[in-house]
Amino acid sequence: MRTLAALLLALLALPAAAADGALKPFVLASRGPGDAAAATTALRAKLEAAGFQVVGAYDPYPGATVVAFTDGFLKAAAAAAPGASYGAVLRASVTKVGDEVQVAYSNPAYLQHAYRMRTDLGSVGRKLATTLGALEPYGSRDGKTPRELKGYHYMIGMPYFDDPVELASFSSHVEAVGAVEAGLAAGRGGARKVYRVDLPGTEDTLFGVALSDGCSGDATIMKEVDFKPLRSTPHLPYELLVSGGQVKALHAKFRIAVDFPDLSMMGSHSFMGIRCAPDAIEGALKQVAGARP
Repeated sequence: MRTLAALLLALLALPAAAADGALKPFVLASRGPGDAAAATTALRAKLEAAGFQVVGAYDPYPGATVVAFTDGFLKAAAAAAPGASYGAVLRASVTKVGDEVQVAYSNPAYLQHAYRMRTDLGSVGRKLATTLGALEPYGSRDGKTPRELKGYHYMIGMPYFDDPVELASFSSHVEAVGAVEAGLAAGRGGARKVYRVDLPGTEDTLFGVALSDGCSGDATIMKEVDFKPLRSTPHLPYELLVSGGQVKALHAKFRIAVDFPDLSMMGSHSFMGIRCAPDAIEGALKQVAGARP
């Protein structure tokens, strides 16, 4: 009964959070003692039972597992707005922090506005709250309003959502997808495939890419930016989009900042600590895209 009451309170709180305009990047589903492997198995089972499709999973570093998932509604919503294909896949995670296991997921409402999607993802958020739980949104002290997210940039001179990095160009979508698949299979740039999702009715294919080399590595970046008690593991993995014959990605300066909007520019645990990461990520993804079949 206590668990049911907590879930009902969480569900009631979600519309209130949306009404006052404050949105945060992640939602904490549950936390407490437990076995991370068992929690991961349960997470996948719950998502699939709710009708979501698990499209990939990986362990970016010890103690962390990311599960990527989508469904028909998310794919249609992502395909309905130009450039919004990055929102086709959400991420859930299981993170072992000391003796505690934290289960969390991307906040669909936050990504809806940050990725300029035209479809309301409120129903997805409510479905995830029912399926996985919703103890609290987190990842930003004060949150961001939908208006702030739609035009989000960390500071003057930083990239916006619609300033993607152009990685490569090919004569066709088929050729571009083939090049990316070959590059990931070969592990170019220290990258490997976590998932691939083709968006129906479009020439858009979204890849989730795990990175492991040096300054672009998932573990290297998260060690610097993900240091608070509630871990933001659903930030991973990074996306690579093939749209027609073009291969591109969100600028890493935008992609990291939008999920860590409170991170300081200077000092300990700051953007300065990963100043080499944006160029390194771009370089790694360019190596992937440049690998022709």
